[in-house]
Amino acid sequence: MSGPGARTRWRAGGTVEDVLTAFVLIDAEPARVAELAEEVAAVQGVAESYSVAGQADVVAVVRVRHIEDLADVVTRRLHALPGVTDTRTLVAFQSYSQKDLDAMWELGAD
Repeated sequence: MSGPGARTRWRAGGTVEDVLTAFVLIDAEPARVAELAEEVAAVQGVAESYSVAGQADVVAVVRVRHIEDLADVVTRRLHALPGVTDTRTLVAFQSYSQKDLDAMWELGAD
């Protein structure tokens, strides 16, 4: 896979798989936020779920193999959960680890 959100991940046994990562910002009914964050975490395709303060109530980190899978997770699975009022999806273009960021800053230091 190449393009937006593409990332290579090594699996056990040394095989490689391509992964598309997206962040789904979820607006929820106030009384459902805590329960919803747990339900979101249980959705197939969701790697992590966080209850947050700010522009959304819950953030889901979605990792899938194909863009069609992302569409399925967001439009069929997440929107079907009781209490979800809206979503906004951010597709990752590039991943940077702390190690990569530290190395990048060291390039400019003399």
